[in-house]
Amino acid sequence: MCPVTIGAALTGSSAAAAGTALYASQLATGASVLMGGAQSILSIQGQRQQAKAQGRAQALQSRAEQTRLLQQQSAERINQRFQQEQVSNQIQKASIKAAEARATARTSAGEAGVAGNSVDALDNDLLRKMGVFNYGITRQLEQSNVATDLRMQDNVLGSSQRQLAINQPIKQPNYLEGIMSGASTGLNAYGTLRKIKT
Repeated sequence: MCPVTIGAALTGSSAAAAGTALYASQLATGASVLMGGAQSILSIQGQRQQAKAQGRAQALQSRAEQTRLLQQQSAERINQRFQQEQVSNQIQKASIKAAEARATARTSAGEAGVAGNSVDALDNDLLRKMGVFNYGITRQLEQSNVATDLRMQDNVLGSSQRQLAINQPIKQPNYLEGIMSGASTGLNAYGTLRKIKT
């Protein structure tokens, strides 16, 4: 072969090798860009799904806490009404007994021929005892009502604290982080493909 032909042949094979290298480089670049883009999309979608799942879980827990508080408050009110009924029944029974005792005392005094101040004193003593009993039991009910109201306020405060603990801020998708993660994956893939080629 003549030198011009050999030179042309070498130049042609170098051009073909250069073209193949350029194509391989473009292929590696394209593959790494695709991998990086896919990584970015998957990362952002994963973050979105995680945020939605956390939001749903928080909503369920929040509703459960609201239901728990309503049931607890209802139980307190039911107990309070039960105590009020008990006190009312006790006062009614005491009033009936006091009225019976007064009637019996007046009848006995009349049969014994006792009248005047001593019968009035006995009657007043029975009325005083009934008043003391009624005052004591009513005062006890008032204190119980105050305790119930304080417990109910404490229940609401406790529930508010639980709601704050449940409803922590939800981490939203970080697009920049997803893009940077994808770019890093793409660059790593590009570096690996370049090493394989050489």
